[in-house]
Amino acid sequence: MTEPPPLRLRIGSLPLTNRPEADVLFRRRGEAITVGRFLADVAALAARLPARSHALNLCADRYNALLAFAAALSRDQVVLLSSDRSDRRLAEIAAAYPDLTVMADAETEAVGGEARWEPPPGAIRVAPLAVPGRGGPNPAIPSDRVAVIGFTSGSTGRPAAHPKSWAALVAAAVAAGERFALRDGTDMVATVPPQHMYGFETTIMLPLHVPTTSHAGPCFYPVEVAEALQAAAAPRVLVTTPLQLRALLGAAQAMPSVAAVISATAPLDPALAAAVEAAWNTRVLEIYGATEMGSIASRRTVEGESWTLYRSVALRPAEGVPDGTEAVVAGMAAPVPLADAVALEGEGRFRLLGRRTDIVKLGGKRASLASLNRILLGIPGVADGVFAVPDDLDRNPAARLAVFAVAPGLAAETILAALRREIEPVFLPRSVTLVPCLPRDAVGKLPRAALDGLRRQVVGLA
Repeated sequence: MTEPPPLRLRIGSLPLTNRPEADVLFRRRGEAITVGRFLADVAALAARLPARSHALNLCADRYNALLAFAAALSRDQVVLLSSDRSDRRLAEIAAAYPDLTVMADAETEAVGGEARWEPPPGAIRVAPLAVPGRGGPNPAIPSDRVAVIGFTSGSTGRPAAHPKSWAALVAAAVAAGERFALRDGTDMVATVPPQHMYGFETTIMLPLHVPTTSHAGPCFYPVEVAEALQAAAAPRVLVTTPLQLRALLGAAQAMPSVAAVISATAPLDPALAAAVEAAWNTRVLEIYGATEMGSIASRRTVEGESWTLYRSVALRPAEGVPDGTEAVVAGMAAPVPLADAVALEGEGRFRLLGRRTDIVKLGGKRASLASLNRILLGIPGVADGVFAVPDDLDRNPAARLAVFAVAPGLAAETILAALRREIEPVFLPRSVTLVPCLPRDAVGKLPRAALDGLRRQVVGLA
């Protein structure tokens, strides 16, 4: 078992950025934005902000999202990160944090066909200086200050709030830069929104403290990703998700050279990772983490199941939780319980045994929903799909799983026959429902409320 580092916060403060003013921080619409230009933009925006305790960062342009975060942080405001921009979710956040500044772009990026969204009245419009500035102060941020509050996706219920200190954010960025050997000049292109903790760490925090350059976006559709990578300078790194990797590979879009692909938010099928490596002549790397603690480990998917912890992280058994494990993370005031069961292998390595809430028990047998979903997605012709668990599974002996699948050109019976060859009969779905699309969020997750809504819709049509 790896011995955890001492559990303490660093004393003092850390600068907003440790990069020289001449370094290129972002690429935006053909412009290379230096650290000096960024600091001038931050100072100008910070001067416009009202005195508030919290700021909700809804900016879609990634550079504007960085400006909003940095300006609010320099004004001692805690930044709220929510990739859910629905009216319902925004109302919930406004009720929970009434002393709130809302920060938004001129328009929010339309992702996955969403309609144009207008920010609420009174929102602060975020944009770079009309006339580029020459520089500004580099604020010193107290290490133990809560800098952001990230919200879980709600895939297992109501979104939960998780605060992160400035020291924890900086430590995670430095650890990721070290792990992925991100050298001076590495350009990061991402398909994930900056409001998701994964996108925030890799494209907002990284360029502040690791010599990388982020692309402002948008990058969602395959052609947009290819264009962004083409505009980036080598070495290029693509930050994405398993769902979008599958879409990119399926589109057969010509790609420039990519030094590495980083994936997170869901388990990555090794066969998909191998196909991407072969098609793009690159390396596919995975990040393991959660909103509660950020990223803590990585692996190259094709090399096996073991994960390697970042140098600033350790795992240990959780007190009072049978087979539980907790992470001790640099900059965080308390250990963080893992949602997954893990097997510790020593020397900072571990294997995932499955999510604790992911295990389905039927007929005296156990199966992981993640494993079942991986089998479903491996069926040729299935573009997307998910196993759904009925609410009464634990009390109704007759209850069975269901499957929703996006599979143009396939019949439900064909999918069921393919599943029958791969899984035990007790886990076969009672029904396979073909749908045009699944209600996934911007990073490919299925919030429970959205999946429940899909179930009700299907039942209503039956």
